[in-house]
Amino acid sequence: MPLVAAAVCPHPPLIVPELAGAAAPELDDLRAATDAAVARLLAAGARTVVVVGGGDRTAELPFPYRGSFAPWGTPLEVRLGRHPAGILGTDGLPLSLLVGAWLLNRGPRPQVPTTWRMISLAADEPVERCAAGGGRLGSRTQPWALLAMGDGSACRGVKAPGYDDPRAEAYDEGVALALAGADADALLGLDPVLSAELRVAGRAPWQVLAGAVRAAGGDWRGDVSYQDAPYGVAYFVANWERS
Repeated sequence: MPLVAAAVCPHPPLIVPELAGAAAPELDDLRAATDAAVARLLAAGARTVVVVGGGDRTAELPFPYRGSFAPWGTPLEVRLGRHPAGILGTDGLPLSLLVGAWLLNRGPRPQVPTTWRMISLAADEPVERCAAGGGRLGSRTQPWALLAMGDGSACRGVKAPGYDDPRAEAYDEGVALALAGADADALLGLDPVLSAELRVAGRAPWQVLAGAVRAAGGDWRGDVSYQDAPYGVAYFVANWERS
């Protein structure tokens, strides 16, 4: 069996209650949506879960995985996978994959024995390489699932990290429609230059998702369970499943 399910989640540090402090309730709806999306992903019966997210380079990181939220204000350590003696693995995950590991640890225990893979993607990774990389992920003999970590534009209002850009809302609406329609072609059509100008962190991971689904073939349905722009940054939570 090929790709059986996928999910899309954002990676704001404030999704972690210990980092958000008194502001934690402001993202309760987002946490609930991500928890439900990850639970749905893990219930699909995948033997391998691949997590992709933005980083400073494009590379598959060595297993097992460990990181800390200390750079974001709290020395909260996250581990994914056991760390046997003598195996170094990855010590220091980029934020996108760190939040991904945190979400997976919050999720229910997978129904079948599961292995984890984590892949970081450079922000300027070309569309063609994202699509081709997605097509090479996973296994053709065992079911696998994909968790794509990424935020939308960071230019939704004058208090946004990238200030206000009138193009941001239309861009984010296009992403939401693509996710809701499981439209791989629309995701592959996202312009890297415009995405960078709008400070979009999810463009490359979403295009890896699109490449994986296109390579897997078959009919897919999408479900967007969260779409909002708190703090001026667009966040999406979605699940893609086979029809």
